[in-house]
Amino acid sequence: MAALLGRKLGMTQIFDSEDGHVERVTVLEAGPCWVTGIRSEERDGYNSLQLGFGEIREKRLTKGQLGHLAVADAPPLRRLAEFRDEAGEHLVGDQLKVGDVFQKGQTVKIAGTSKGKGFQGTVKRHNFSRGPMSHGSHNKRAPGSIGASATPSRVLKGIRGPGQMGNKRVTQRGLEIVDVRPEENLLLVRGSVPGPTGGIVEIRTEG
Repeated sequence: MAALLGRKLGMTQIFDSEDGHVERVTVLEAGPCWVTGIRSEERDGYNSLQLGFGEIREKRLTKGQLGHLAVADAPPLRRLAEFRDEAGEHLVGDQLKVGDVFQKGQTVKIAGTSKGKGFQGTVKRHNFSRGPMSHGSHNKRAPGSIGASATPSRVLKGIRGPGQMGNKRVTQRGLEIVDVRPEENLLLVRGSVPGPTGGIVEIRTEG
């Protein structure tokens, strides 16, 4: 499984050079990523690769974070993430680029934090149907009955109700890589990707 950290730049459309059909794509700035740590089965109980992405000012990090990055000879980085079963032949301090990791035609899954939509009711949050809108109705967008009576005399946990919508980790699967542009560190995938423009995403191959 190949993996990289990246940033969502937005959506656009491109035209296929062979038959001219249009492709709706999300443009991702994928890498370069620094290998900032390696976990092994013998020492840590599992295998993984820790990658860092997104250069920021040094004052944004603590001394502990800067010391950890200094071991890998990496600049101050915005995001670190571990990818399980991804140790391979890499060494701490290696730099991974999109052209070395992904190829056109591969299927990937992309995880990101979805857009926050604040406190929402059940109609928008859970796609509930609204009540009658005629004169005299007291249940236009109310959630309706949410519990039993004497037994169990309480509202059971897990009932779908109003609350915060969005701002959660979402993984979109089955996205096909339409184009890889290593000179610009760009990855173009068919379809939409979770999160706002500028959001950090984790890109992994399926399987």
